[in-house]
Amino acid sequence: MSETVLKINNLVKRYKELIAVDNFNMEIKKGEIFGLLGPNGSGKTTTINCILSLLRYDKGDIEIFGEKMSPKRNDIKRRIGIVSQKVAVFEELTVYENIDYFCGLYINDKAKRKQYVEEAIEFVSLGDFKKFYPKKLSGGLLRRLNIACGIAHKPELIIMDEPTVAVDPQSRNNILEGIEKLNEQGATIIYTSHYMEEVEQICSRILIMDSGKAVALGTKEELKGKIKNTEVIYVDIKKIDEEHIKNLLSYNHIYSVAHENNQLVIKCSGGKHNITNVVEYLSDHDISYDRIYSQLPTLNDVFLEITGKELRDGE
Repeated sequence: MSETVLKINNLVKRYKELIAVDNFNMEIKKGEIFGLLGPNGSGKTTTINCILSLLRYDKGDIEIFGEKMSPKRNDIKRRIGIVSQKVAVFEELTVYENIDYFCGLYINDKAKRKQYVEEAIEFVSLGDFKKFYPKKLSGGLLRRLNIACGIAHKPELIIMDEPTVAVDPQSRNNILEGIEKLNEQGATIIYTSHYMEEVEQICSRILIMDSGKAVALGTKEELKGKIKNTEVIYVDIKKIDEEHIKNLLSYNHIYSVAHENNQLVIKCSGGKHNITNVVEYLSDHDISYDRIYSQLPTLNDVFLEITGKELRDGE
């Protein structure tokens, strides 16, 4: 059984009357890329700050590497890397100097630090930009510098908070590949993002928070199995009688049928042969159509069904 890297038991954090984190539990095993998701105001940032002992909390326990975490546990903090959502580098330092500074917070040995800084620069492909100042870097290069500063000291647990915000697709792809490489090299990663396709691509397990609570946990396949909508069938069809819509609704696993903009949209819950049943029905009743296809739910569908579609205020 895999070693537990992080364990949170019944965490509670209040801001006066507001309960930001409400008896929250989470356990992360060594070697995972663990997705921590939630709408704005769900408690993600507060939870991360509690994990890092940047916030005092009202109740609960946090263990990292099997040890109780506290503000004075610098031995644990040295084994953690943080890549924040906001780029946190010094404008007056070059790329090399920035990485050297942050690495130096944890690594005192000069020779080892020099080696680690060079390896971090190579890892994020910033070799041609060592002497550049941050203001001369593009958004994608800045993000890569931010990552290098957070991982240069070779942490075992890395918290990645929205590391791909506002970067182009090429930079995003480069960053995601880098995260997977860090994981292959042995790092356990907590990954937060509002880009559901990223989480679906790289995370081994995913926890969804809402209102300070853990509301769903599992692999992406397990989470998709928790929601009502398991398949949507689209039929390009100009006209169909209301009677046929009612007949389709009588099928097992079909719970919604709507015709709009020359398209029949059929929503299913469960079932393995839904599209076959629809094709057979249309054929048996001589109903012509142009195209039929189905889509399985995405993690975005899961997120919206579990947390709702209303807009949220920021945390």
